[in-house]
Parts: sequence; structure tokens; C-alpha cells
Amino acid sequence: MGTRPLRVGNASGFYGDRFSAVREMLTDGPLDVLTGDYLAELTMLILGRDRLKDHRLGYARTFLAQMEECLGVALERGVAIVTNAGGLNPAGLADELRALADRLGLHARVAHVEGGELRHRAAELGLGTPVAANAYLGAFGIAECLRAGADIVVTGRVTDASLAVGPAIAHHGWGRGDLDPLAGATVAGHIIECGAQATGGNYPFFTELQDDGRDLTRPGFPLAEIHADGSSVITKHDGTGGAVTTGTVTAQLVYEIAGARYPGPDVTARLDTVRLAQEGPDRVRVSGVKGEEPPPDAKVIANTMTGYANDVPLVVTGLDTEAKARLAEHQIRAALAGSGPADLRFELGERPVIDAFTQQAAGTPLIVRGRDPDPRAVGRTFTAAVIGTVLSGYPGCYAAAPPGDARPDGLAIEAASIPAADVPHTAVLPDGTRTPIDPAPRTRTLLPVATPALPSPPQRGRFRRVPIGTLFGARSGDKGGDANVGIWARADDAWRWLATELTVERLGGLLPETAALPVTRHLLPNLRAVNFVVEGLLGGGAASGHRPDAQAKGLAEWLRGRYIDVPEVLLP
Repeated sequence: MGTRPLRVGNASGFYGDRFSAVREMLTDGPLDVLTGDYLAELTMLILGRDRLKDHRLGYARTFLAQMEECLGVALERGVAIVTNAGGLNPAGLADELRALADRLGLHARVAHVEGGELRHRAAELGLGTPVAANAYLGAFGIAECLRAGADIVVTGRVTDASLAVGPAIAHHGWGRGDLDPLAGATVAGHIIECGAQATGGNYPFFTELQDDGRDLTRPGFPLAEIHADGSSVITKHDGTGGAVTTGTVTAQLVYEIAGARYPGPDVTARLDTVRLAQEGPDRVRVSGVKGEEPPPDAKVIANTMTGYANDVPLVVTGLDTEAKARLAEHQIRAALAGSGPADLRFELGERPVIDAFTQQAAGTPLIVRGRDPDPRAVGRTFTAAVIGTVLSGYPGCYAAAPPGDARPDGLAIEAASIPAADVPHTAVLPDGTRTPIDPAPRTRTLLPVATPALPSPPQRGRFRRVPIGTLFGARSGDKGGDANVGIWARADDAWRWLATELTVERLGGLLPETAALPVTRHLLPNLRAVNFVVEGLLGGGAASGHRPDAQAKGLAEWLRGRYIDVPEVLLP
């Protein structure tokens, strides 16, 4: 146990993040622990497909390559590594790491955390026949491994924040009843879990950072100095790119959340109690976080293959756009009669510019999209039928890309819950000892936080019509088939206007795709933020192909680009 703050860095926000970040984080400055988050809902499907091909797989293989390059550096510097790269096979990855250390002539104490695998109970839970079904585990298994002297801890599906919370538990000696410290560390873990999104990546006011001379070519990855009371300072290594400001931290705080209560297996963090302060250059203090007992049920996500898909992108140019598209659909449906995919769609894009100056501006995409449980129904026969109409179809018909073969349609995401006491959670220590981890002894049913009193907006005066992004930052993301968009103000007057004016109904008018869907609005006054959860916007989730922006990454920027009338007194 230690009283000094624990310095936890993160080097991966997803499976496919910057490969060199592990070495950069280990060599660019001091660290106690380096974490790596490789798992998303889509990743679990990818790993599930890997495991179906070879039962020895099911983990993020990129991490092994990074360790081949950097394990010696981590051991030399005394930096513990905690990662969820184990995916669906943490024991398998742990074995591979031991074999790697032997080949490199290194002595590495490797531990892993297992449990939460529920595919064998999918039918009981009403989840069909998924390729993966996992409950989210917490941080105490990670802590047990570190207390036993592990140099590397490999986990499967734990909550993203647990990668930082576990080391803080081990370092500071927290127990189950230390709810405020656990909540504070959870918030710190949430801030750094997505890598450079906390240091200027995906930041709506990036041009301001550039105007201040900040180099965004390769933003440094974030780290959290976590104190014994759960407060933290979010920062990055000196001399690295990007920036850490209250703005970049707020942007990550409102990313992929729901309401003011942020639940996890060990604690529910109250996001409405978070306070941010710019402590110095690239240093933001996070304090005041209150914690409550976690909910009694564990979250379960099942990932199911829904079939196969294929797209053929045609282009309609010039006049008679709709008539040309109708002819194409008529001909292609006739060509595929009796052999086509179960789901065949024709998606016509935005209409072309009138009297266009360039051919590209005169064109409209027409996507011929097929989906079917059988890959043969959307394979070469499908694309041949579409391409076979080109010379006999509408004038000017051409394909914008060569035809491809069937691809996995990806992911349907089903969410369920199970009593936390029924979820196995085991820490497998470096010496092979298996230590069961008990669930939280006390729980609290998760309920929405009462809506705080709305602030009085600025006095009405002259208005000006401007893009929302002139005043407000926003960030959006996915939670299964739902989307969230958090929008925040940078000044109190603008926050008072935002909280009163941007209602669910107003959002539906600005983003018509959301108007017919269930939308819940949450206020976070300490962050001057409003968060919207839009249910069902993403259909079956990240890989379902329900909409082009399948993870709702651009939803916030669409909102920021819409024009509204705002009081001139609020404008800079």
C-alpha cells in the first residue's frame, strides 16, 4: 500500500489503436502501471469468430506483438501491465505471454482473471446462440493478482474503468466499503480508457488547440495520478503532443454514458458530483466524486452473427435521378428473382447539385445492399447480377468500386442482466493459485437521479442564427443499439441557456432521425452538460450496417453543425 498517488497510463483505446503507444508510454516518462483497453462490443464478435476457427485463439493478438517489443522495457522500469486483451481466452493469452517471456529470456510473473463467460447459459438468459456472451467483471480480481506480485495481469471482459481501478485498489489498500475512492478511480479510468480521446483526439474545439500551438499530429496518450482519496490528476507525459484541458476531459466524461449514475460491478459513480479544475499546463484535477453501492445485477452482452452482407455501389448521374434508380431496382430484382438475398435494399443518396460544375457533384450514390444468413446468397452470384445490368440499365450507369465477396454481417448485440452473485470471478495468481472473488456485499437498485432545478436562462434580447458548435462542444458514441450524445457549455450563461432550450423535442427537430425514437435527457450541472440517450438508433449495433455511422461517432458533430437562434449576449 502507498500514500503517494499511483501513476496509471493507458496505451490502447480499442483493438487497432496506435501500435507504438505501448513503447511511447513506457519510455516517454515515469509510470507505475500501464493499461491497455482492447475490447469493444464489435471486438467481442471478432474474437468470437477467431475462437470458432481455432479454440486456442479468442484474444487480441496485437498485444502479443507489442509485448514482444516492449516486455523487457516494462520489466526493466518496474511498470506493471494490466490489459483486457485476453478477450474470450485470458488463460490462453497468459500462457502465450509466459512462452514469449521464456523465448526472450525474461522472468515475468503473469496472472490472469477469468469468469463472466456465459455462452453456455445463453438459452436460459434468452440470448439465442451467440458466439460470445459475457458478464462485465469488476476490479478486485485485478487487485488480487497485483497484490500477489504479478508483472502482467490479463483479463477478459471487465469494465473498461476496472483496468485502472484494480491497480488503485492494490496500491491504496481500498476495500469494498471505500465507495468514494472507488468511484473517483472509476471516473479516472473512464477518462483515460479511450486513449487519446482525453488528450485532444476527437475534440470538437481542436482548431483552438492548434491556434495555441498544440501539435495534434500524434497526441500523447493519457495518464491518471490517482490519490488515496480517489481524486486524480489527468495528464500526459511531458513533451508529447495533444493537450489535457478541462475541455478535453469533459469531452471524454460525457462519452458513452447514460445518466448521472455510472454503474459498475464494484461501485456506482455519481457523475453529477464530478468537479474539474485546470491545475496547470496539461494537468486537470478531478475531485468530489461520490460513490454508491453497485447494482445487484451484472450486465451481460451477447454477440451474435446475424448473417452475411454485400454492397454494390452504383452511381446515378445528372437528370432523372429517381427514375433511373427505379429502373435499376426493377432490373436487378428481376435478375435476382428466385436466387436473391432475403433482405435486398436500394439506398439512394442525397440528390445532386443542380447544374453541377463537376461530374462528382452531379452524381448520386445508389447502394444495392443484400443480406442473408447464407453467404452464397450475397456472394459472387449477387454481385454478378447487379453488374450484369450496367450496359442494359439506366444511362450513365457505373459502379464506384469493384464488386466484392460476401462478408460477415457482423453483430447483433443483446443485453441482459444476471444476479452478480451468479457470475463466476476468479483471480489466477502467478503461482497458479485460484482465488475466487466475491461480489460486492451490499448493493443498491439503480434509479435515475432526480432532475435538478433548471437554471434561469439569460434575459432575452437580440438573437443570431449560428451553428450550435459555435458555443457548445459535443461527443457521441454507441451502447449496443443505442446512441448517446453529450453536449456541454464552456460558460455558465451558455449552460443556463443550453439546459433550458435543448429539450428532447428540440433535439428531435435538429436531428430528425431521433424524433420517433425513445430519448432520455440527463443534466450534469457540474460539467455544464446535457446527455441524451437515443434508444434503437443503431439497430443491431456496431456491425449491423443499420446506418453508415454504425457507432454514432459523428452524431455529435452533426448536431454541432445545425443552426439555431441564440442570444447574441452568449456569442464570443
